[in-house]
Amino acid sequence: MTNAFVINGGKPLKGEITPQGAKNEALQVISAVLLTDQKVTISNIPDIKDVNKLIELLGDMGVIVEKTGDDTYTFIAKDIDQDFFQSETFKSKGGGLRGSIMIVGPLLARFGKASIPKPGGDKIGRRRLDTHFLGFEKLGAQFNYNPADGFFNVDASNLKGTYILLDEASVTGTANIVMAAVLAKGVTTIYNAACEPYLQQLCKMLNRMGAKISGIGSNLLTIEGVGYLGGTEHRLLPDMIEIGSFIGLAAMTGSEITIKDVKYPELGMIPDVFKRLGIKLELRGDDIYIPAQDHYEIETFIDGSIMTVADAPWPGFTPDLISIVLVVAIQAKGSVLIHQKMFESRLFFVDKLLDMGAQIILCDPHRATVIGLDKQVQLRGISMTSPDIRAGVALLIAALSAQGQSTIYNIEQIERGYQHIDDRLKALGADITRI
Repeated sequence: MTNAFVINGGKPLKGEITPQGAKNEALQVISAVLLTDQKVTISNIPDIKDVNKLIELLGDMGVIVEKTGDDTYTFIAKDIDQDFFQSETFKSKGGGLRGSIMIVGPLLARFGKASIPKPGGDKIGRRRLDTHFLGFEKLGAQFNYNPADGFFNVDASNLKGTYILLDEASVTGTANIVMAAVLAKGVTTIYNAACEPYLQQLCKMLNRMGAKISGIGSNLLTIEGVGYLGGTEHRLLPDMIEIGSFIGLAAMTGSEITIKDVKYPELGMIPDVFKRLGIKLELRGDDIYIPAQDHYEIETFIDGSIMTVADAPWPGFTPDLISIVLVVAIQAKGSVLIHQKMFESRLFFVDKLLDMGAQIILCDPHRATVIGLDKQVQLRGISMTSPDIRAGVALLIAALSAQGQSTIYNIEQIERGYQHIDDRLKALGADITRI
């Protein structure tokens, strides 16, 4: 039987919650341990399926992995079993984990070759991996796809620095190419590079290991190849998607919540977008305090036209929070146009919100107009299935604010991105049970 959450909603919550370490950063920096034979220590690692699977995969390859604390691991990638990459185990584990693509760059850089099964992952529309492959090819890697066994075999025995203009500012693509380039001969320039905080963290970590990367935080990275990287220690940023989700949760349920240790300067415009929806929040030290609010009113543009919230590559608003903003707008006063530019099926959970009583017009796969209920009408609890990680948490927030009981199935999706979410919500007073 599948796991599900049963939620009795409509109760305000109260208390403090600490965000987990950033999932997207974890997948990158954990893969980077393959670039050295020295010990690398990483802390604030979230205890979630996608990350645990990647750590397990490294262990299978021969990396010595040791858990030294609640959220801290050490990795020594001295002896890597090259035969493992042709095995059925690698095919099944690597193929089912989208993050496994991140090991390719480091393996190419250090060993001159890699194999990867065709990757799987979230159903949020097409997520191309061309950016990764084109970047590797420009550095001199040669690809061979074997349809018989479903593996890409890559030969990169002679990587050379070059100029790379990315066709899209892909975060994982940029990270992978950076990791391949740090040990390549000569200078690599990546233009239209992603500049997310996660990627900045990866570059700073690589520099501490001995890499020479400049332009960190901009969309033009210059990487001077070095002969060897050493060990280091690294701490992950808190997960900005969780922080945004908790701001939305507080507003939607009329709760007084303090989000601890948020690394505010790294949040970009996330707090501002929630403020545009009328949500009050204040910075206390490095905590975000959200008072209980009965009402929040969406701002309009200066000329009075309807507010639009759209996603964009960093430092724009992250696509991962679009579903949260959409849900929070349901109980705001006023209307907002939600424009999801980057993925074409992220809005396909709107039907469930309509069943709960929300007023939303789905204009097309990328756009939805939300007409706020201003808390005059409460949503009603229903049974529903979570289509992907972010929609799952958005539906969870809707359920916590709704009158009556909701059941959310397919919560494995939610748990791929949010650690022990039910226990953490219970600590705030949520009535949520796992069945």
